[in-house]
This record gives sequence, structure tokens and C-alpha cells, in this order.
Amino acid sequence: MSGSTSYQAGLAAEEQVAESYRRGGHMLRNRRWRGKGGEIDLVVEDGEGLIFVEVKKARDFARAAERITTRQLRRIYDAAAEYLGQMPLGLNTPSRFDVALVDGAGRIEILENAFGH
Repeated sequence: MSGSTSYQAGLAAEEQVAESYRRGGHMLRNRRWRGKGGEIDLVVEDGEGLIFVEVKKARDFARAAERITTRQLRRIYDAAAEYLGQMPLGLNTPSRFDVALVDGAGRIEILENAFGH
């Protein structure tokens, strides 16, 4: 896939996942939020808390999951800490980290609390 095609596929996957959360009654706060520490694909409201969502698209779910690196996890955590720092409760804001896997057929598998926090 070319860079442009891959970028567009990523945007489409993020939109699919955002719509899935909306159908579940959640409100999308931010898409591709960028802080000093890194980028968060989607930030979704969950009642009083937040869900930070990393979206990965590949031919199948296993390949999508393999694309999450330790370095990337650190950047997501850093960006989430910065984001939470702007919230009224700061780091005490209830939050979780989900991974949304999108396969080549457009199916979505959401792994809630995927990073164990």
C-alpha cells in the first residue's frame, strides 16, 4: 500500500471505530489528538471517564495486534497523561486504554482495557 492509500485506510478505520463507539452510546471528544508525548487516535467519553483508543488496521486481527509496539505504548501513555492533565480531576480522571482492531473486511474487534490499566 502506498503512503497515501495507507493513510486513507487508517482514517477510514478510525471513522468506523468512532461510529462503533457512538452506536454504543459514547461521545467522541477528539480524533487524532496530538500532545507533546504523542498521538491518540480517538478519545471517547465514557460517563465520567475517558477511553483512549488506539486503532490498528491490517489484513487480519492478529496482524493488526502485532503492530502495537512497546515504544508506541509509551507514547500513548505520555499523550494520555498530558490529556488527563487538562481535565478537572487531572490524573484522577477515570480512564482506560482500548485497542480497536480492524481487519481487511472492515470487521472491528475492540479489546477493552487492553493495556491493563
